[in-house]
Amino acid sequence: MTKRFWIVGGEYEDPNFRALIPGSEKMVGPFESEQRARTEWTRLTYCPDSSAMMRYSIATETVH
Repeated sequence: MTKRFWIVGGEYEDPNFRALIPGSEKMVGPFESEQRARTEWTRLTYCPDSSAMMRYSIATETVH
């Protein structure tokens, strides 16, 4: 089995991080290694244009 990695997230409506603002959703990838995904996650998370209401996660997909 092969794994692929995706960055998912966006800007949330409030600090509870329960609902994304419609249209702010972002999905980046796939990445073939977790390290490459983590590098992109770091870039998105610490981008100067990022706000405190933005949050991203790394999702793993198993490809059969």
